[in-house]
Amino acid sequence: MNDFGVREIDVVVIGAGQAGLSSAYHLRRTGREPERDFVVLDHAPRPGGAWQFRWPSLTYGKVHGMHALPGMELVTGPEDGRRPSSEVIGAYFTEYERRFGLRVRRPVDVRAVREGAAGRLLVESSAGTWSARALINATGTWDRPFWPRYPGQESFRGRQMHTANYPGPEEFAGLRVVVVGGGASGTQHLMEIAPLAAATTWVTRRPPVFREGPFTEEWGRAAVALVEERVRRGLPPRSVVSVTGLPVTEEIARARAEGVLDRLPVFDRITPSGVAWDDGRTVDADVILWATGFRPAIDQLAPLGLREPGGGIRIEGTRAVRDERIHLVGYGPSASTIGANRAGRAAVREIGRLLTRAPGEEPTEAVRV
Repeated sequence: MNDFGVREIDVVVIGAGQAGLSSAYHLRRTGREPERDFVVLDHAPRPGGAWQFRWPSLTYGKVHGMHALPGMELVTGPEDGRRPSSEVIGAYFTEYERRFGLRVRRPVDVRAVREGAAGRLLVESSAGTWSARALINATGTWDRPFWPRYPGQESFRGRQMHTANYPGPEEFAGLRVVVVGGGASGTQHLMEIAPLAAATTWVTRRPPVFREGPFTEEWGRAAVALVEERVRRGLPPRSVVSVTGLPVTEEIARARAEGVLDRLPVFDRITPSGVAWDDGRTVDADVILWATGFRPAIDQLAPLGLREPGGGIRIEGTRAVRDERIHLVGYGPSASTIGANRAGRAAVREIGRLLTRAPGEEPTEAVRV
């Protein structure tokens, strides 16, 4: 700590979800110590990343593609499939932090990352300021739910809510519900709500794409490549599921056969009593549930001016093209759990090269910006 109360450290990791913990693990594996060489700052009240905020009816058995963190298997039994995913994954993250001694600081809100002196970054937070040589931003998307805007939205007399504060199906018993959004959350909400609700209506901007057959590794690589191409061009990333389509599970096949997943194009406006289309169709509703996804939580990086004209941060691998000190893990192509693991390792490898350079030494071609 210097005379002004600013703590000096090599690396700050923001976020302790899958991406942040993977990054912290690889920092430890390269010989760096928590609190001495790096610090992990997490705004959540407890371990578990965004999983701790998921609704109770999202049981672990409904979770698709959850991969273990590096260095520690995710061991579950048959009974875990019926437990809330927030409990199962929260307990796993808690033990992971303990086993590897990651010493995550929480709850800590990072307010801004600015240019500091002598080529360092100033990371300003509710727990003080750190002066860092590099930063791993692993803040995910959960804190930035996307709410679309439609004419008449403020006039609606019913209730509007987002997946981010979805309470579970019981609260919709006997109500008329419009679910907006064609992703995995929208279909899960519909299948839970339909047996209890008076009526459900599903609307999406584009026709949903249901994918039959197994989700192969080759198909997964192709989907990730499409997302990666966007962030290379400086465009906001799209979710991987937006290019993979929705896998047809037994539950989805049954819901389609029963008409639960019959879709309408998105409405043109919202009325006091529901939603309406320009062709004259109307649907009365008590609730509009916005399953419209999330955006990257990267506002804390705004002082560094990393955004491109397209609205996103252009990255190569995990490194921000405009600033080699900044790595985004869990952003764009690394937003999946297995992608976050790999990206954490890649980010630490590049940061290791950065930290071994002498002050003022020019970067190699691999990391030149």
